[in-house]
Amino acid sequence: MRDRLPTTPPTGPTRPNPLGGPEFPVEPLSHSLKQRHLTMLGLGGVIGAGLFVGSGAGIGIAGPAIICSYLLAGALAMLVMRALGEMSAAMPASGSFSVYAEKALGRWAGFSAGWLYWFLLVVVLAVEATGAAKIANSWLPSVDQWVWVLIFMVVFTVSNLAAVKNFGEFEFWFAALKVGAIVLFLILGTLAIFGLLPDTDPIGMANLTGQGGFFPEGFGGVVAGMLAVIFAFGGLEVVTIAAAESDDPAKSVARAVRSAVWRILFFYVGSMVVIVTLLPWHSLEPGQSPYVAVLDSIGIPGAGQIMNIVVFVALLSALNANLYGSSRMVFSLAERGDAPKALLKVSGGGVPRRAVFASVTFGFVSVVLNLLWPDTVFLYMLNAVGAVLLFVWALIAVSELKLRRILEREMPERLTLRMWCFPYLTWVALLGMAAVLVLMLFDDSARPQLLWSSGAAAAVLVVAWVRELRARRAV
Repeated sequence: MRDRLPTTPPTGPTRPNPLGGPEFPVEPLSHSLKQRHLTMLGLGGVIGAGLFVGSGAGIGIAGPAIICSYLLAGALAMLVMRALGEMSAAMPASGSFSVYAEKALGRWAGFSAGWLYWFLLVVVLAVEATGAAKIANSWLPSVDQWVWVLIFMVVFTVSNLAAVKNFGEFEFWFAALKVGAIVLFLILGTLAIFGLLPDTDPIGMANLTGQGGFFPEGFGGVVAGMLAVIFAFGGLEVVTIAAAESDDPAKSVARAVRSAVWRILFFYVGSMVVIVTLLPWHSLEPGQSPYVAVLDSIGIPGAGQIMNIVVFVALLSALNANLYGSSRMVFSLAERGDAPKALLKVSGGGVPRRAVFASVTFGFVSVVLNLLWPDTVFLYMLNAVGAVLLFVWALIAVSELKLRRILEREMPERLTLRMWCFPYLTWVALLGMAAVLVLMLFDDSARPQLLWSSGAAAAVLVVAWVRELRARRAV
């Protein structure tokens, strides 16, 4: 018997399923996102505080070999996004990988992937709101941090409740500022390396080969550095969720995935090359942004405040994107009967406003927990989503392995974006994720995240299993 795609019967209007079997839901969402919005969303979604500030921790662990850590982590993210892009170009859906997991593996997989990712986004949303509030509070100490959090949450809730085009414009300009900042940093850094800036001399290879060499901590340092930076690549998935609301979903997502992955890898790796070439790797202080350290070293006035502004914008951009992504994910779950049907209510402009409110409500709760118990309850929540991204990535790869075969047989013309060297590189991605999870288990700092995230995933799987049993008994 040939494989078919098991799926939950849609609750509303449907369109033909190109692969046979139950039909797809017709999503009453807006289709006003343009190609430029998606391209910048793909670029800006992963350029955040994790790169501008958190990369310093990776450099402290691996030294100059952090370049290799970013290459490995970026290669894994690139493979996952290529697999996801293939499915998204063939079958655009607001639930993205949650829909594909359901069609490939069954309802339990779509339910689990969707709810785990939603939980990840709303918890991270609180982190971003709090981080931006701390920066704003340093500028205006008279305004309490919690007031800033409230302001940001209200502003971006209103933005997401308005037409989706407004979200696209917000994110376009936010991402443009971040991309522009990195491009300017790379230009200034490159000029400084070759001694082409005033009062600078050529740096040479001293910082790459001195202080213990390029691999001061050996290959173990590269691995530890990879664990520290791999989650910085999370956020690329949102572009495939947004593609369903573009004017030409299949073509738009294919272009966005192609351009975003290569450019992001260039920005990340290029930044690390500039930083570890210009500065001795052990000179960075814990918690200090390596970007600020570089700009200070080459004599850029006000470097700290410049990067504070960039990080501030990066955090608000990520907050905006995560609120959007979480609302569309829970809307898609409601479409498939895996979330309350009340969330299916859509405004005249095609915005799932109740889904936005559901996501932002939990975001507000997370913010309150962060403000009240940052070292207890909120820390547990952060640990509970620490490794969720890898679980979602694994479901993406497994789904692509199955759906690719069916697409080739049923609708090959829909494969406008293909996974490289299928199925071999998909298996390489799965093995890579398995290796990262094993390494997390044996890493003292990463182990709590893996164990708590595994517990959260197990809880969601149990709920999915109970729902399956009830559904079977009802038949």
